Amino acid sequence: MEKCIFFGGSKYVIPLLEELKRKFEIELVITTEKESGAVPKFCEENSLHYLSIQRFNKDHKSLIINHKSKVAVLADFGLILLKDILNSFEFGILNIHPSLLPKYRGPTPGQTAILNGDKSTGVSLIKLDDKVDHGDVLIQTKEEVRASDTAQSLYERLFEIGSNLLDQNIKQYIKGDLKITEQDHKKASFTKILRKNDGYFDLGNPPSLGKLDLMTRAYYPWPGTWTKIRIMNKELRIKFLPEKKVQVEGKKPVSYKDFINGYPQTKEITELLRRLEA
Repeated sequence: MEKCIFFGGSKYVIPLLEELKRKFEIELVITTEKESGAVPKFCEENSLHYLSIQRFNKDHKSLIINHKSKVAVLADFGLILLKDILNSFEFGILNIHPSLLPKYRGPTPGQTAILNGDKSTGVSLIKLDDKVDHGDVLIQTKEEVRASDTAQSLYERLFEIGSNLLDQNIKQYIKGDLKITEQDHKKASFTKILRKNDGYFDLGNPPSLGKLDLMTRAYYPWPGTWTKIRIMNKELRIKFLPEKKVQVEGKKPVSYKDFINGYPQTKEITELLRRLEA
């Protein structure tokens, strides 16, 4: 069985690891998650050797460069790979990216698709190069963005599709039977790293109802869509959640209706919730 190395850093990439485990001997997993994360947990349960890192050091670089794998796979990793690492694999590093590249390069393609009201997105399997999401495309597949999708549900589905793309194409690629295509770099668009305050809105000047729905779904589960309210002379955060729920700081999520009944004194937000409920 051929060896491979995997780079990945979130719960969304577990289907990819499962697929690789069926087809390869996974020599090493490099993750940006801490030991309590989904990737380290998977590795421990499956007796896979892994490194949990926040940045590459000389020892990491040496360990990876001296590997015996001909190919690597990367998804949702978050760190830029050094050229020496990129060039150390005979067949390169394959990257599963949850958009139809060159659209939405960068760290938040799923959130951006929802926030922009896109009706569809997709998954791209590319050969990694030294620029962000810039490499040649092995294959792409289109996927609907559902009206109920959150960033979480969309990523879960897209990475599951990505595992199928690996299943159907990685062996073909290694054999040299798969044609790869250069991206149209003139059509490239880029996404940004999310910050905690990206989901904040001023209750005195709230977004439109449609925009608020897009924000609520795009920013779930993080950073969340939220504002500030004053209850009993105390300023608290209130988070807007999918399925018509809100959560006051320190409290459990409740439906719009239950919040309106429980906090009738907060007129600005109860009026907003009534409009959303209608």
